[in-house]
Amino acid sequence: MPVSTPCIGVCTLDPAGRLCLGCGRTCEEIGSWRVLDETARRAIMARLPARLAERQAGGRHAAGVAR
Repeated sequence: MPVSTPCIGVCTLDPAGRLCLGCGRTCEEIGSWRVLDETARRAIMARLPARLAERQAGGRHAAGVAR
């Protein structure tokens, strides 16, 4: 069965926000993706559009990291 992924092949991490500039996942999410179940993957993917929009708007804490 194929693994759901938001990856679009633009695998570059923003050093300030520690987010992938392509998909919006954190380093930790990318690293654990293969071991997450489908429910967990879909929950993360549901948050990505807002996270990417915040990053694009200039939000420094788009990854959900506490200030």
